[in-house]
Amino acid sequence: MEEKLFDKFLFNFLASDAANAADIMEAGSGYVVPGIVSDKFNSVAEAAKKVKELKSVAKVVSIGLGGGGNTANWKKVLDIASASLPGHLNQPFETAAYAKGFLDGKNNSKQLVNALVQPTGEVGKVRLANSGNVLQVDEFIDIVVSLGIESIKMMPVKGTQHIDELIYLTKLAAKKGIRGVEPAGGIDAGNIKAIIEGVKDMNIEFFMPHIFGSTIDKETGKTIPAKVREIIGIVEELS
Repeated sequence: MEEKLFDKFLFNFLASDAANAADIMEAGSGYVVPGIVSDKFNSVAEAAKKVKELKSVAKVVSIGLGGGGNTANWKKVLDIASASLPGHLNQPFETAAYAKGFLDGKNNSKQLVNALVQPTGEVGKVRLANSGNVLQVDEFIDIVVSLGIESIKMMPVKGTQHIDELIYLTKLAAKKGIRGVEPAGGIDAGNIKAIIEGVKDMNIEFFMPHIFGSTIDKETGKTIPAKVREIIGIVEELS
């Protein structure tokens, strides 16, 4: 993954093209992983072409499910990743290990695959996005570790509505050797400070908020560099 702020924090923003990716990476002092979401593309080939375009300016590109974490898009994301080797892709928990094994075997190229789960409203429990089954976080993380999954995505955290659940998940993930945690949903300049403060002292390799809606120009579809700069600046002040 990219160079991290305080050796821990990365930030995932969508990029409409290579120029937009370069602009937001500069605005984010290099701590930005630009990305796309699969549901914005009519075909796998079109999306793979966009990933390769973004990779002309970024070492790692993230492919998101889209549709607010629509798990039905898992195969499309995997197909795009197989054709473009982005470096990072989003998957529901149920398909994450399969996706990682498929990419490792087919391309002999290590891709970081996260496993999406949902908050439940109760600290210490997570909901599987596909089945709706609820698991204890400690048991869930043991399964994640045994499957070789490297990162856990929690969505939708709804800003700070589920912050206590996110902090608990991150604490246990760090303790059990998970490389990363990735919160998404409703994160913006108004709540990023509280989210980062909750996990900044934890010994985890990376923590990467996905920050989309609040930073995108609704007319152009481009992520606004000034919004990125504002968010990174808030976090940098926490040193």
